[in-house]
Amino acid sequence: MQITFKLYASLTDYLPAAHRRANLVQIDIAPDATIADIIAPFSLPMKMVHLVLINGVYVAPEDRATRTLAEGDVLAIWPPIAGG
Repeated sequence: MQITFKLYASLTDYLPAAHRRANLVQIDIAPDATIADIIAPFSLPMKMVHLVLINGVYVAPEDRATRTLAEGDVLAIWPPIAGG
């Protein structure tokens, strides 16, 4: 099944080069793929996976290893934000 995978801020560097400007890529995943399974091939450092949303709904860190997605879902990830 296909989902949209979005990475924001410094995480866009982990997308394939052709998709960095748009900050998203359409990917095919297994029906039982978890968030952790989807992230793994992109080699995102887990300390940089801060805010995770599926269709705009927050997914807590303890749920990311078991939460699966459905056809057409949008998985969006932001790194920690620092500011002052």
